[in-house]
Amino acid sequence: MAYDVIVIGSGPGGYVAAIRASQLGFKTAVVERESLGGICLNWGCIPTKALLKTAQVYEYTQHSKDYGITIGDAKVDFDAVIKRSRGVADKMSRGVQFLMKKNKIDVIMGTGKLKGKGQVEVTDKDGKATVYDAKHIILATGARARELPNLQIDGKNVIGYRQAMVLPQQPKSMIVVGSGAIGVEFAYFYATLGTKVTIVEFMPRIVPVEDEDISKELEKIYKKKGIEIMTNASVEAVEAAGNGVKAKVKTQTGEITLEADVVLSAVGIAANIENLGLEALGIKTDKGRVTVDKYYQTNVPGVYAIGDMVPGQALAHVASKEGIVCVEAIAYNEKKYAHKPETIDYMNIPGCTYCAPEIASVGYTEKAAKEAGYEVKVGKFPFSASGKASAAGATEGFVKVIFDAKYGEWLGTHMIGANVTEIIAETVVARKLETTYQEVLDAIHPHPTMSESVKDAIEVAYGEAIHL
Repeated sequence: MAYDVIVIGSGPGGYVAAIRASQLGFKTAVVERESLGGICLNWGCIPTKALLKTAQVYEYTQHSKDYGITIGDAKVDFDAVIKRSRGVADKMSRGVQFLMKKNKIDVIMGTGKLKGKGQVEVTDKDGKATVYDAKHIILATGARARELPNLQIDGKNVIGYRQAMVLPQQPKSMIVVGSGAIGVEFAYFYATLGTKVTIVEFMPRIVPVEDEDISKELEKIYKKKGIEIMTNASVEAVEAAGNGVKAKVKTQTGEITLEADVVLSAVGIAANIENLGLEALGIKTDKGRVTVDKYYQTNVPGVYAIGDMVPGQALAHVASKEGIVCVEAIAYNEKKYAHKPETIDYMNIPGCTYCAPEIASVGYTEKAAKEAGYEVKVGKFPFSASGKASAAGATEGFVKVIFDAKYGEWLGTHMIGANVTEIIAETVVARKLETTYQEVLDAIHPHPTMSESVKDAIEVAYGEAIHL
């Protein structure tokens, strides 16, 4: 019952760390209390994309005449929509099971916690506890929906993202509290299927972490879709009213009452750090997250933490890379790996939001670049000027690039449009390689594509626009 590495949690941080550990010659086990793949594969990234694809397909049917195709009255089978999403999630979870077997990783089902130095106690569904020994323990327990004191999730009147993915029937109206990625994605999904959606956002603009131009564009597009948006507003209380709810909303001009079938709380996440035995070992935390060094070692030797439970962007691809860096650092120290892994540059992490149109960004916003002291060159290229976008009937949005005027350094890119999450990687790689604007312009981009709009935006920034 002894291992070189035990990983608690099998999300995109945990299962990736386990695979890399096994590849490097460590005897490895993963502890999982629910389903392999964690929230991302089962209740987050993957099944939500299945729901959003359904909404997109339905939206196509509503505009089929624009493409020269006449379709009869398309109807939404909500049960079938939910069933497809769950099927996609189940398939991906089975894929992780296969990867565990392929890499000879033991899967221990149950709830894991730190028992003592080098020990993990796992309690199975029947309450039986077993203690396992491990030289290295990696905590990868992820996060859950954050709850506000006045907006407690009860699963009926106020729901979280998990309930929003498996509602027994489609609500006629919904209030979405919070306009981060989760909020705007579900707002698009339900609004497209016919639910009357109102977004309530505490900050002055929706998707507040994005560049201001992106926020303005998404708000304009969402309002055109019929989604009501209230910014500088907060839900103060929710009470049941008949078969629905009444929500008291505080605005800059006073308090109003909104009625809806249900309220979706999408106000962020909280790390799962409770009941892990952190206190018994004296593992340090700060602001609800585990404190780690650049190789994800906690203050207690042999215990590490990665993913949503540590500081940094709470994104699946971040957790995966943290897991790899963590394991490779362990392997290097034990002479199982040739070199110390390069640490993560958290200023070069792409963020993607899969509403429609999609949002993708990396690096500095225009405002942040100026506040950091850069003199900037900014270029924007609208998809309305893109041949591929026009052919696809997807002309909403734009690409915005930000460069340092002095050295030509690529500071950031911000996109909103169809499938832009598929083209943000160009900026990530270019920034990693410290590429200048001229090198990008000298690299031939394929035509016609949406991706060539990145080059077009750079041309705008430097006064060399050809297609605008």
